[in-house]
Amino acid sequence: GFLLPSIHSAPPFFTEQPNQNTQAHLSEQWIRLILTYARHRRLFVLRVEDAEVPGGDWDEILRNERINRRIPPSYLSSLMASMVAKNLAVYEPSKQTRAVLLYWRLPEEWADALHSWATATGQLNTILTFYEISDPPIPSPLSGIPIPLLRRAITILSRSNRAQIIGVADGEGVRFFTG
Repeated sequence: GFLLPSIHSAPPFFTEQPNQNTQAHLSEQWIRLILTYARHRRLFVLRVEDAEVPGGDWDEILRNERINRRIPPSYLSSLMASMVAKNLAVYEPSKQTRAVLLYWRLPEEWADALHSWATATGQLNTILTFYEISDPPIPSPLSGIPIPLLRRAITILSRSNRAQIIGVADGEGVRFFTG
C-alpha cells in the first residue's frame, strides 16, 4: 500500500494558511505527496473535480475521513497552478485550468525510458503507432502513458535525432534510431 506522511493527519494541512512561509511549506508537502502518490498508482491526470467527487482515484490523499477533512477545490486548483509554474505538470488540454497532466517523471525522463524500451525490445528502425507504445501487448514502463505526454517525449527524442514522427494510416507513428 501507499504510506501517507504524518502531516496528512494534521487538519491545517487541508486548508490554505494565512502565513506565507507556512503556506509555502505546506504547498511543497502537497506537491511532493501528489507526485509520489501519482507515481505509486500510475496516475497521470489530476482534476479540480477530484477534490469534490468521493470514491475517486485520488480519495486516499485528498481526503482524511479520520479527521473529517478534505482539500477544497480552490486549494487544489492553486496547487495545480503552482505545479504548472514549477514545470511539474502542464494543463491538459491547454487553454483550461481544471485538469493537469502530472510530471511525476519529466518528459525528458520519459524520452529516455521510451528510447531504452525501443532499444531493449528491438524496435529501432521499426515504425510503431502511438497506440502500440501506450497499450503494448506485454506491459511496459510506458503502458498507459497519455498520448500528449508520449508526443512530448518523442519530440524530445526527435530533437536529438533518436526518433522521427511519421504519419501512418490510423494517426501518428514513430520510428526510433540508435543514439
